[in-house]
Amino acid sequence: MPNIQEEIKKRILVLDGAMGTMLQRYNFSEEDFRGEQFKDFPHSLKGNNDLLSLTQPQAIKDVHALYFEAGADIVETNTFSGTTIGMADYHLEEYVYQLNYESAKIAREVADEFTARNPEKQRFVAGSIGPTNRTASMSPDVNDPGYRAVTFDDLRIAYKQQVEALLDGGVDLLLVETIFDTLNAKAALFAIEEVKDDRNIDIPIMVSGTITDASGRTLSGQTVEAFLVSVSHIPLLSVGFNCALGADLLKPYLQTLSHNTSFNVSAHPNAGLPNAFGEYDETPEQMQAQIRSYLEDNLVNIIGGCCGTTPDHIRLIAEIAKDYKPRIVETRFIAS
Repeated sequence: MPNIQEEIKKRILVLDGAMGTMLQRYNFSEEDFRGEQFKDFPHSLKGNNDLLSLTQPQAIKDVHALYFEAGADIVETNTFSGTTIGMADYHLEEYVYQLNYESAKIAREVADEFTARNPEKQRFVAGSIGPTNRTASMSPDVNDPGYRAVTFDDLRIAYKQQVEALLDGGVDLLLVETIFDTLNAKAALFAIEEVKDDRNIDIPIMVSGTITDASGRTLSGQTVEAFLVSVSHIPLLSVGFNCALGADLLKPYLQTLSHNTSFNVSAHPNAGLPNAFGEYDETPEQMQAQIRSYLEDNLVNIIGGCCGTTPDHIRLIAEIAKDYKPRIVETRFIAS
């Protein structure tokens, strides 16, 4: 049975790149998104990438395989929006368990195939848990700052269902990612702890926040140090950052994080910043050079890519990651 806690001590682990970027290449139509199961569904489903685990499972399987072939140790399930809250826009709340379960099963199957081919390099599946499209600590209405579109309990219940399905589908670890509101993440972590207690199990947890701009804060206003303190109350496999920024702009925040935590550190930055058309232009070679500076400065234990990254980006990252030792995890404290 693969043990990521042991593997992370031996080497820098490589996370996959963007799922959405790869799925865009298929240019799926409304009919493709619907598949057979939803051919008569009364609402539009185009753009719901999580649904493709049910309607285009081969495409999801192929993307996972491309990332493993590129050298990834960990792939994320295709479940970034896989909660009843996230699926409400598509009127698919009742399919959330199936979406998560099947997504986890697909990733598990591909991971096991690659591990069987090369047992020396174990492959892992991370259950992707996104932030949802609502925020528990801020109002969406500037004229009513006390209003909340979602409650902590709403989030906790939704996340619990997602976590149960991901575990049933066979994930090795859970990744609470792209955290722009730490209260949302707290609800996810609370739900995970509930499921762990209910099932009397332990499961490694990665937590990954998002620094939204040059202010160095999350959308809900936390600095790196404040974010770290907020999530450090439970044992984590790793804490890190992803999305919003490219590798170069993310580095100073990773340095702060790395110097202040005794957890492993992860990073999966974007392929630079989006251009005027919302596309990412940073080449694999450019990103590799920036990631090399992370490795030289001993900042990370897990490294991968977010928006705009492809198997080509991950291949070049994996090529250099194997030449460096993982960041040494020491007991550190944030100065008060």
